[in-house]
Amino acid sequence: QVQLVESGGGLVQAGGSLRLSCAASGRTFSSYAMGWFRQAPGKEREFVAAISWSGGSTYYADSVKGRFTISRDNAKNTVYLQMNSLKPEDTAVYYCAADPTGGTTWRFGSWGQGTQVTVSS
Repeated sequence: QVQLVESGGGLVQAGGSLRLSCAASGRTFSSYAMGWFRQAPGKEREFVAAISWSGGSTYYADSVKGRFTISRDNAKNTVYLQMNSLKPEDTAVYYCAADPTGGTTWRFGSWGQGTQVTVSS
């Protein structure tokens, strides 16, 4: 229904920053709630952050609260994840996802292919 492409991953030193981007197919992007998830090697996928369709509400996992910021630019059909004070344990493949209900169900039915984030010590 909606296609998502993540970018912005890479290798960064501990304490550094990265900004991930997720470009959506557009059209009805502004009505979608968006989320970021990650999966580290040998670990289950975990929730990172989410943002409502309007951008007025944001949610974060405790592990990233205060360090990561999710935002969106509906005019650019893009959602961002600003990651500061990165730690080695943040190393994972990061995925963006879309909830077509705009946050009424928080069920993410569309997923990107992921972008690798590696944090060195």
